[in-house]
Amino acid sequence: QVQLVESGGGLVQPGGSLRLSCAASGSIFSIWSMGWYRQAPGNERELVAVITSSGNTNYADSVKGRFTISRDNAKNTVFLQMTSLKPEDTADYYCNAEVSTAKGTIPYDYWGQGTQVTVSS
Repeated sequence: QVQLVESGGGLVQPGGSLRLSCAASGSIFSIWSMGWYRQAPGNERELVAVITSSGNTNYADSVKGRFTISRDNAKNTVFLQMTSLKPEDTADYYCNAEVSTAKGTIPYDYWGQGTQVTVSS
């Protein structure tokens, strides 16, 4: 099994910054893409940012220029640096990783438990 544990959420004022972290552990052979999704009350879960094992990134238009995704492959960890936060960034943020648990196997999607981010004055 694979576990993803997120940290770094909290309450921040508009214009502030937060850094989310997500560490993967367990039966990991290789991790393909890692990413962050978010879900606000009443909304569907949406992609925030994703990063491949080679470092290619993709962002939702709403966060481009404000959020930066990065990863430490040696530590199986992905980060999301969030700056210039807005009230509309308020949501539960979920970490996602595509993980192969053995050589030659198809990667499977794993999810963290979520961490809450609230942007409010």
